[in-house]
Amino acid sequence: MEPIVCVRLGIVPYDEARATQKRLEAARQEDAIGDVLLLLQHPPVLTKGRRSTADELPMGEDWYRMQGIEVTETDRGGRVTYHGIGQLVAYPIVSLRPHGDDVHVYVRNLERAMIESLAEHGVEAGLREGLTGVWVGQRKIGSIGVHVSRSVTTHGIAINVNNDLQPFEWIVPCGIEACMVTSLSREHRAEQDFAAFTTTFAERFGAVYERRVEWADDLEALLAAPVR
Repeated sequence: MEPIVCVRLGIVPYDEARATQKRLEAARQEDAIGDVLLLLQHPPVLTKGRRSTADELPMGEDWYRMQGIEVTETDRGGRVTYHGIGQLVAYPIVSLRPHGDDVHVYVRNLERAMIESLAEHGVEAGLREGLTGVWVGQRKIGSIGVHVSRSVTTHGIAINVNNDLQPFEWIVPCGIEACMVTSLSREHRAEQDFAAFTTTFAERFGAVYERRVEWADDLEALLAAPVR
Protein backbone atom coordinates (compact mmCIF):
# COMPACT_ATOMS: atom_id res chain seq x y z
CA MET A 1 0.00 0.00 0.00
CA GLU A 2 1.43 3.37 -1.03
CA PRO A 3 1.98 5.90 1.80
CA ILE A 4 0.59 9.37 2.23
CA VAL A 5 2.70 11.55 4.51
CA CYS A 6 0.64 13.59 6.98
CA VAL A 7 2.07 16.69 8.64
CA ARG A 8 0.52 18.69 11.49
CA LEU A 9 1.55 22.32 11.02
CA GLY A 10 -0.34 23.97 13.87
CA ILE A 11 -1.53 27.56 13.30
CA VAL A 12 -0.21 28.95 10.01
CA PRO A 13 -1.01 32.30 8.33
CA TYR A 14 -2.86 31.78 5.07
CA ASP A 15 -0.22 33.21 2.74
CA GLU A 16 2.52 31.18 4.42
CA ALA A 17 0.48 28.00 3.98
CA ARG A 18 -0.15 28.88 0.34
CA ALA A 19 3.59 29.30 -0.27
CA THR A 20 4.22 25.93 1.36
CA GLN A 21 1.62 24.32 -0.87
CA LYS A 22 3.26 25.81 -3.97
CA ARG A 23 6.64 24.35 -3.01
CA LEU A 24 5.13 20.93 -2.42
CA GLU A 25 3.05 21.17 -5.59
CA ALA A 26 6.16 21.79 -7.70
CA ALA A 27 8.03 18.92 -6.06
CA ARG A 28 5.07 16.56 -6.52
CA GLN A 29 4.68 17.52 -10.18
CA GLU A 30 8.30 16.46 -10.71
CA ASP A 31 7.78 13.26 -8.66
CA ALA A 32 10.48 14.47 -6.26
CA ILE A 33 8.14 13.66 -3.35
CA GLY A 34 5.14 11.44 -2.84
CA ASP A 35 1.65 12.52 -1.80
CA VAL A 36 1.35 14.77 1.26
CA LEU A 37 -1.54 15.83 3.50
CA LEU A 38 -1.10 19.09 5.41
CA LEU A 39 -3.24 19.51 8.55
CA LEU A 40 -3.45 22.95 10.11
CA GLN A 41 -5.43 25.94 11.35
CA HIS A 42 -5.45 29.51 10.05
CA PRO A 43 -5.68 32.76 12.00
CA PRO A 44 -8.92 34.59 11.08
CA VAL A 45 -9.06 35.06 7.31
CA LEU A 46 -11.65 35.41 4.56
CA THR A 47 -10.54 33.77 1.33
CA LYS A 48 -12.07 34.65 -2.00
CA GLY A 49 -12.24 31.80 -4.53
CA ARG A 50 -12.17 32.23 -8.29
CA ARG A 51 -15.98 32.67 -8.52
CA SER A 52 -16.33 35.13 -5.64
CA THR A 53 -18.31 38.36 -6.06
CA ALA A 54 -18.21 41.58 -4.04
CA ASP A 55 -21.69 41.05 -2.57
CA GLU A 56 -20.43 38.01 -0.63
CA LEU A 57 -18.62 40.49 1.67
CA PRO A 58 -21.52 42.89 2.31
CA MET A 59 -19.73 44.93 4.99
CA GLY A 60 -16.86 45.86 2.66
CA GLU A 61 -13.35 44.47 2.96
CA ASP A 62 -12.05 47.24 5.23
CA TRP A 63 -14.76 46.50 7.81
CA TYR A 64 -13.64 42.87 8.10
CA ARG A 65 -10.02 43.94 8.47
CA MET A 66 -11.10 46.24 11.32
CA GLN A 67 -12.50 43.15 13.06
CA GLY A 68 -9.05 41.53 12.83
CA ILE A 69 -9.94 39.31 9.87
CA GLU A 70 -7.58 39.20 6.91
CA VAL A 71 -9.12 39.27 3.43
CA THR A 72 -7.25 37.62 0.58
CA GLU A 73 -7.75 36.23 -2.90
CA THR A 74 -6.85 32.67 -3.79
CA ASP A 75 -6.74 30.42 -6.84
CA ARG A 76 -8.95 27.66 -5.45
CA GLY A 77 -12.38 26.95 -6.82
CA GLY A 78 -15.49 28.12 -5.02
CA ARG A 79 -16.42 31.43 -3.47
CA VAL A 80 -15.91 33.27 -0.16
CA THR A 81 -15.35 31.32 3.03
CA TYR A 82 -14.00 31.96 6.52
CA HIS A 83 -11.13 30.23 8.31
CA GLY A 84 -10.30 30.64 11.99
CA ILE A 85 -8.67 29.02 14.99
CA GLY A 86 -10.40 25.75 15.92
CA GLN A 87 -11.31 24.88 12.34
CA LEU A 88 -9.47 21.95 10.76
CA VAL A 89 -7.99 22.83 7.38
CA ALA A 90 -6.57 19.97 5.32
CA TYR A 91 -4.55 20.50 2.14
CA PRO A 92 -3.84 17.32 0.17
CA ILE A 93 -0.93 17.71 -2.26
CA VAL A 94 -1.60 14.59 -4.29
CA SER A 95 -1.21 13.42 -7.86
CA LEU A 96 -4.42 12.52 -9.67
CA ARG A 97 -2.54 10.71 -12.44
CA PRO A 98 -3.05 7.25 -10.88
CA HIS A 99 -6.78 8.06 -10.72
CA GLY A 100 -7.15 9.11 -14.35
CA ASP A 101 -7.03 12.83 -13.50
CA ASP A 102 -10.68 12.60 -12.45
CA VAL A 103 -11.32 15.72 -10.37
CA HIS A 104 -14.98 14.80 -9.85
CA VAL A 105 -14.03 11.51 -8.17
CA TYR A 106 -11.40 13.32 -6.10
CA VAL A 107 -13.99 15.76 -4.73
CA ARG A 108 -16.43 12.92 -3.99
CA ASN A 109 -13.66 11.18 -2.04
CA LEU A 110 -12.96 14.33 -0.05
CA GLU A 111 -16.64 14.51 0.86
CA ARG A 112 -16.62 10.86 1.87
CA ALA A 113 -13.58 11.32 4.12
CA MET A 114 -15.23 14.32 5.78
CA ILE A 115 -18.54 12.55 6.33
CA GLU A 116 -16.90 9.41 7.72
CA SER A 117 -14.69 11.48 10.06
CA LEU A 118 -17.68 13.33 11.46
CA ALA A 119 -19.57 10.06 11.90
CA GLU A 120 -16.71 8.66 13.98
CA HIS A 121 -17.12 11.67 16.26
CA GLY A 122 -20.84 11.31 16.65
CA VAL A 123 -22.21 13.69 14.01
CA GLU A 124 -24.27 12.43 11.07
CA ALA A 125 -23.45 14.58 8.06
CA GLY A 126 -24.19 14.33 4.36
CA LEU A 127 -24.54 16.20 1.08
CA ARG A 128 -27.24 18.53 -0.22
CA GLU A 129 -28.15 18.33 -3.87
CA GLY A 130 -26.95 21.32 -5.85
CA LEU A 131 -24.85 22.72 -2.99
CA THR A 132 -21.20 22.36 -2.13
CA GLY A 133 -19.68 21.07 1.08
CA VAL A 134 -20.87 18.78 3.84
CA TRP A 135 -23.99 19.43 5.87
CA VAL A 136 -25.72 18.43 9.09
CA GLY A 137 -29.32 18.74 8.05
CA GLN A 138 -29.65 22.33 6.80
CA ARG A 139 -26.46 23.50 8.56
CA LYS A 140 -23.11 23.57 6.79
CA ILE A 141 -20.19 22.06 8.71
CA GLY A 142 -17.53 21.57 6.05
CA SER A 143 -16.34 23.30 2.89
CA ILE A 144 -14.39 22.18 -0.17
CA GLY A 145 -12.33 24.25 -2.60
CA VAL A 146 -9.63 22.71 -4.77
CA HIS A 147 -7.12 23.65 -7.44
CA VAL A 148 -5.45 21.21 -9.86
CA SER A 149 -2.33 22.01 -11.89
CA ARG A 150 -0.49 19.43 -14.00
CA SER A 151 -2.50 16.68 -12.27
CA VAL A 152 -1.48 17.76 -8.74
CA THR A 153 -3.99 19.10 -6.22
CA THR A 154 -3.69 22.00 -3.79
CA HIS A 155 -6.14 23.60 -1.35
CA GLY A 156 -8.73 21.16 -0.01
CA ILE A 157 -11.22 21.12 2.85
CA ALA A 158 -12.20 22.92 6.05
CA ILE A 159 -14.26 21.37 8.85
CA ASN A 160 -15.67 23.42 11.72
CA VAL A 161 -14.58 21.75 14.95
CA ASN A 162 -14.32 24.31 17.79
CA ASN A 163 -14.12 27.60 15.88
CA ASP A 164 -16.14 30.77 16.42
CA LEU A 165 -19.06 30.72 13.97
CA GLN A 166 -19.98 34.43 14.30
CA PRO A 167 -17.89 35.55 11.27
CA PHE A 168 -19.94 33.33 8.98
CA GLU A 169 -22.95 35.52 9.82
CA TRP A 170 -21.10 38.55 8.44
CA ILE A 171 -20.60 37.08 4.96
CA VAL A 172 -22.46 35.07 2.31
CA PRO A 173 -20.64 31.75 2.87
CA CYS A 174 -19.80 30.00 -0.41
CA GLY A 175 -22.29 32.31 -2.15
CA ILE A 176 -25.25 30.72 -0.33
CA GLU A 177 -27.74 33.29 1.00
CA ALA A 178 -29.01 32.73 4.57
CA CYS A 179 -26.61 29.82 4.95
CA MET A 180 -26.71 28.33 8.45
CA VAL A 181 -23.39 27.06 9.76
CA THR A 182 -22.54 24.61 12.53
CA SER A 183 -19.54 22.90 14.08
CA LEU A 184 -18.65 19.66 15.81
CA SER A 185 -18.64 21.41 19.18
CA ARG A 186 -22.01 23.11 18.53
CA GLU A 187 -23.60 19.80 17.58
CA HIS A 188 -22.28 18.19 20.79
CA ARG A 189 -22.74 21.37 22.87
CA ALA A 190 -19.21 20.92 24.20
CA GLU A 191 -15.69 21.62 22.99
CA GLN A 192 -14.20 18.69 21.09
CA ASP A 193 -10.73 17.11 21.01
CA PHE A 194 -9.19 18.88 18.02
CA ALA A 195 -6.08 16.69 17.84
CA ALA A 196 -8.14 13.51 17.93
CA PHE A 197 -10.41 14.74 15.15
CA THR A 198 -7.38 15.70 13.06
CA THR A 199 -6.02 12.18 13.44
CA THR A 200 -9.38 10.72 12.47
CA PHE A 201 -9.54 12.79 9.29
CA ALA A 202 -6.03 11.75 8.25
CA GLU A 203 -6.91 8.10 8.80
CA ARG A 204 -10.20 8.36 6.90
CA PHE A 205 -8.49 10.19 4.02
CA GLY A 206 -5.92 7.41 3.88
CA ALA A 207 -8.60 4.73 3.97
CA VAL A 208 -10.62 6.33 1.18
CA TYR A 209 -7.53 6.38 -1.05
CA GLU A 210 -6.25 3.00 0.19
CA ARG A 211 -3.06 4.62 1.44
CA ARG A 212 -0.87 3.88 4.44
CA VAL A 213 -0.80 6.94 6.69
CA GLU A 214 2.68 8.02 7.77
CA TRP A 215 3.31 10.97 10.08
CA ALA A 216 6.16 13.44 9.63
CA ASP A 217 7.29 16.36 11.77
CA ASP A 218 9.67 18.17 9.43
CA LEU A 219 8.53 19.52 6.07
CA GLU A 220 12.05 20.60 5.10
CA ALA A 221 13.35 17.08 5.65
CA LEU A 222 10.47 15.76 3.59
CA LEU A 223 11.34 18.04 0.68
CA ALA A 224 15.02 17.13 0.92
CA ALA A 225 14.49 13.37 1.12
CA PRO A 226 14.42 11.30 -2.10
CA VAL A 227 11.05 9.91 -3.04
CA ARG A 228 10.53 6.30 -2.05
